[in-house]
Amino acid sequence: MPTKKGNPDKTAKEGNPKKGKRIFTAWGSACHSCAPSMAHGTGPPLFGVVGRSAGTCQGFPYSDAIAKSGVTWTEENLNLFLTNPKKFIPKTKMIFAGLKKEQDRLD
Repeated sequence: MPTKKGNPDKTAKEGNPKKGKRIFTAWGSACHSCAPSMAHGTGPPLFGVVGRSAGTCQGFPYSDAIAKSGVTWTEENLNLFLTNPKKFIPKTKMIFAGLKKEQDRLD
């Protein structure tokens, strides 16, 4: 898979954690957990996701698209994925349409 590029001048450090928690609660918490327990929901747990290879959380039934993507979750790749998951990894089973606002992704 080709390397995906994001905006290298923007990082999560520029985000607002309080707003980010609100955004995650609204858009991510129904399917994902950020707890260290690594419990599965409808989606895989996200604790420690930065640096992890996509599709490798033990016991979660990933789509072939995610499991075979070759993606390592970096801030850049997460930014691109969260912008439009189906464009970044075609044929993913994730139904989330994405966060179109850059500041929402930074938060």
